[in-house]
Formats: sequence, structure tokens, C-alpha cells
Amino acid sequence: MNFFMENGGMILAGIGVFLAVALCGIASARGLGVVGQSAAALIKEEPEKFAQALILQLMPASQGLYGFVIGFMILLQMEPGMSLASGFNLLIASLPIAVVGYFSAGDQAKVAVASMGILAKRPEENSKGIILASMVEMYAILAFVTSFLLI
Repeated sequence: MNFFMENGGMILAGIGVFLAVALCGIASARGLGVVGQSAAALIKEEPEKFAQALILQLMPASQGLYGFVIGFMILLQMEPGMSLASGFNLLIASLPIAVVGYFSAGDQAKVAVASMGILAKRPEENSKGIILASMVEMYAILAFVTSFLLI
């Protein structure tokens, strides 16, 4: 028990770093994989659409970046002997981006996959698919800002 009282702040803050980086990273990687599969199927038939498909594929990657930045910011706040309260505050600060980033990356990937259909059939309307996927991004940005402000 004494170990936790002395190191609990660091442990809790470390859990916050892990949650922000790991949950957002996992979700972004899965999203990139799903959209990449859809893009590869499209590019196989129409290789000239690579650049447009790449834009859609990259959209779910932003949540991983947001989680990494918040995790890094928490890491910069960590110091040996920090109080339990400080560690708990940093853990709580990680939760908005960890949770919203985890779910929004997957949902954004679903929209991006559907938008590949727009690119396949009506490439001149591709910007509409990008806008649709960007609407999901707005909530990831709000969660990032919330975590940022809590730190």
C-alpha cells in the first residue's frame, strides 16, 4: 500500500498516457486498414483514383495523432512523487480523447468506406464524401480540445 501511496500519481498518469495513445492508435489503425482495403479494391480497377482514395483513407488516422499528442502532453506533466490527485486529474484528462477517439475513428472509417462508392461512381462528387467523413472528425476535435484543456 505504501508503494501505491508513493507512486500512485505516476501510475494513474501512466494509465492515462496508455489509454489516450493505445485506444486512439488501435482504432485509427483498424480504421486505416478497413478503408485501405476498400481503396485497394477501387484502385485495382481505376489506379488513377489513388490520390483521391488516399485522402479518404487517411481520415481515421487523425484520432491516433490526437491521442498521441494528449499522451505526450500528459507524459510531460509526470514527475516522480506526484500526488495521487495530480495523477488522477491527468487520468481523467485522457478520457475524452481516449473514448471519443476510439469510437469516432471506427465510425469515420465506415463513412470513408461508403465514400469510396462516391469516388467509384461519381468521382467529381468526391468532395462530398470527404465532407461527410469530416463531420465525424468534429467530435474527435472536440474531445481533443477537452482533453487539452483538462491537462
